[in-house]
Amino acid sequence: MARGTILAAAIGDCVHVAGVHAFLRLAESAGYGTCFLGPAVSPEALADEIRRRKPDIVALSYRLTPASARRVLDAVRKAIPEDQREGIRFILGGTPPVAAVAAETEMFERVFDGSQTPEEIVAFLEGQLRAQGQEDYPQSLVERIEACLPRPILRHHFGRPTVAETINGARDIAEARVLDVLSLGPDQNAQEHFFRPARMDPTQDGAGGVPVRSPEDLGAIYEATRCGNFPLLRCYSGTNDLVRWGQMLQETIDIAWGAVPLFWYSALDGRSQRPLRDAIRENQQAIAWYASQGIPVEVNDAHQWSLRDAHDSLAVADAYLAAYNASQLGVRVYVSQYMFNTPPATSPAMDLAKMLAKKELVESLASDDFRVLTQVRAGLRSFSADFAQAKGQLAASAVVSLALRPHILHVVGFSEADHAILPGELVESCKIVDGVLASSLDDFPEMLDGARIQSRKQELLSEAEVLLNALREVPGAPSCDDPWTNPDCLARAVELGILDAPHLCGSSVAPGRAVTRCVDGACWAVDPETGAAWHEGERLARVWSTAARS
Repeated sequence: MARGTILAAAIGDCVHVAGVHAFLRLAESAGYGTCFLGPAVSPEALADEIRRRKPDIVALSYRLTPASARRVLDAVRKAIPEDQREGIRFILGGTPPVAAVAAETEMFERVFDGSQTPEEIVAFLEGQLRAQGQEDYPQSLVERIEACLPRPILRHHFGRPTVAETINGARDIAEARVLDVLSLGPDQNAQEHFFRPARMDPTQDGAGGVPVRSPEDLGAIYEATRCGNFPLLRCYSGTNDLVRWGQMLQETIDIAWGAVPLFWYSALDGRSQRPLRDAIRENQQAIAWYASQGIPVEVNDAHQWSLRDAHDSLAVADAYLAAYNASQLGVRVYVSQYMFNTPPATSPAMDLAKMLAKKELVESLASDDFRVLTQVRAGLRSFSADFAQAKGQLAASAVVSLALRPHILHVVGFSEADHAILPGELVESCKIVDGVLASSLDDFPEMLDGARIQSRKQELLSEAEVLLNALREVPGAPSCDDPWTNPDCLARAVELGILDAPHLCGSSVAPGRAVTRCVDGACWAVDPETGAAWHEGERLARVWSTAARS
């Protein structure tokens, strides 16, 4: 039995019917009987059909100017007096300016302005109220992902220069219902010195993120997001005292997953002063602590090398190394992040080849005890400071990255090459990606089968294997059962340049002798004297030779 009948028309002088047709198909899928009167239906003809057919719902469409909409809707009200509208539900679809005019008439139970998803429209037709309670939105990462499949959940980071501004912005973002995971970015003072406030530099307060200074600050931000679609929260891991930081995040924001590097946030990159060996040990302890609490973990390491222009095979090998450490430290749900467009000269085809190689190695570790989730994102370094161009780059990167069939899409805001993102810009960036998802999830052409992509993937797998085998026999490293997880072996590999990147020149930890170039869209290590691309065996031979002379 049908739920009821819907009578629909494009009203007045409007001949645009695509939207109302799409609405009626949704209505039919929800069990309604439908009748479409056609385009440019006069208010008087509409009134006659309502009296004759006695529908349950009248759905009008109008997509011209707001001024003409006002005149047409006034004519509809005169043609169908209030007593004749009794017992009939009136709804309207139009452009946002027309929708605003329609809302003023108080004639319509619901006005759709084109921003609603098909799921929202069907929920309305089925008589469901929009979910309002936290219980209606899954509050664990895996449950949220499974509830949204096949659509990936959206993540975005956010942190304004004051706590108050961040609280207000977080509330606005939650109310916009476009983001599934809000990732807080604390300022560098907080990340490095939260538990040692005397070491903070007051002139740097708010630099790079929100200046959280107490657990109460985090709790207040969390509470501000308990509205709208109740997004999950997570936060940067800090660059000192990572376990204490993780414990606080668990207690204050119910952290959705921890993100901890293997080599970084140390003397290697200067984001803390932790000696490299100590940093690797503490990072591993933090990974193990998150694992012990049943909290998913991301080891955000491989893209850190690519951000410093490391060659592709190193990034691929390190993606496996990071996941391997997580698996050995007890992590059961692993978030594997793939940062595209990094280095910026990487071509889309070679990006896909690199990510496919990473993904194959990482997922070779998957088991009943080690579930791998795929997270993709654009690389901010590739974005233009021109917002119009950056919006195009965001959309293009999202389209390419969807080839990996991600569980999580980490949105990078279009304005972030210029400034720390504002709430409205974050919402707009998520809507851009929503538009990509609406156009790209259903029967999108397969992008991964190209011979060049597959050939490069196999090449990178072979090159990464050479590098990973080299890490088993690092000169001068102590004898151990598992060099891939031993902090002394890993640190020694960096010191010798087995793991190295051009941007580490001048580092107190790494030699920074690596030279790389993008060749045909792929990032290669090259001979610093000739510029010729090196395979991994050739590069490592030079590393061994240099180590033997030193």
